Amino acid sequence: METLQAAAPQTSSPARSDAASPVAGLGARQNNTRQVRHAATGREYLTFRLGSEEYGIDILKVQEIRSYEPPTKIANAPAYLKGVVNLRGVIVPIVDLRVKFNCVKADGQADIDDFTVVIVLNVKGRVVGAVVDSVSDVMQLAEQMIQPAPEMSSSIVDTTYITGIANVNERLLILMDIESLMGSAEMGLINSLTSH
Repeated sequence: METLQAAAPQTSSPARSDAASPVAGLGARQNNTRQVRHAATGREYLTFRLGSEEYGIDILKVQEIRSYEPPTKIANAPAYLKGVVNLRGVIVPIVDLRVKFNCVKADGQADIDDFTVVIVLNVKGRVVGAVVDSVSDVMQLAEQMIQPAPEMSSSIVDTTYITGIANVNERLLILMDIESLMGSAEMGLINSLTSH
């Protein structure tokens, strides 16, 4: 796997530990109009696309962004668990969020192209890779910009992993609790670490 390399977006916010520096590569295949938007207070989110929708996750959960490389398949794994890769000596499970959230074509497949990347996450001490269609940018969102997710019947739509929806420049950004998603019993990826 090749790590995407590019200059990190310059911000006026105070320097942080290396938690955000790996996202420096997110613009390697994007246009040059990307920038960090500032709010008076709030948290930073890495935004990415699944199909035609845009999602955001807490930047502090992101370890790095890598180009997609076909993982080693695991027998009898669910369709969204693509397999595992060796990341500098660590065996990392790769979850295709496009398949998990049904953002696929009619044949149930998701395209792999030059923009497809793996977001390497550090969730509760466990490293997990998430395949997405593309990464967009890093945004700082003030709490007043975020609305709660609409209440829906859990038998129709599972919204437990949606922490809120932000309206940014006339587009809706779905904010995802990636830690709860990866730690869910259904995913079964980090349940041995949930007692920490």
